[in-house]
Amino acid sequence: MHPGGPYWIRKDSGAWSIPKGEIRPNEDPLIAARREFLEETGNVADGSALPLGVVRQAGRKLVHAWAVRGDLDPAQVRSNTFDLEWPPGSGVMRAFPEVDRAAWFTIDEARQRILPSQAPLLDRLLDALSESS
Repeated sequence: MHPGGPYWIRKDSGAWSIPKGEIRPNEDPLIAARREFLEETGNVADGSALPLGVVRQAGRKLVHAWAVRGDLDPAQVRSNTFDLEWPPGSGVMRAFPEVDRAAWFTIDEARQRILPSQAPLLDRLLDALSESS
């Protein structure tokens, strides 16, 4: 998923991310991941979840990740929005989508586009898939 909002509009390489968000107090991380996936894509991830572990992003945020087999049409992704004062200092609040676009990539292209801190998730997914074959 490509993050929405004015900061990310011209960034592509190293900017894409898996759907993610805050885990509520006492919330199971997998339940939080399914909720965030729905909020950021408008789609339900209700299949069996393959754990991919945890990565730490540059801002110190811990990201718990799972893979779920599914058939998602990127053209059908519909994200929730967030409010941001834009332009900064203008006093004008604007709504922006959390995700402004989605796409499927080859694994090599995904390595170029995903946030560097999330790249290990691609290797973990490949390892898990090769073990289950």
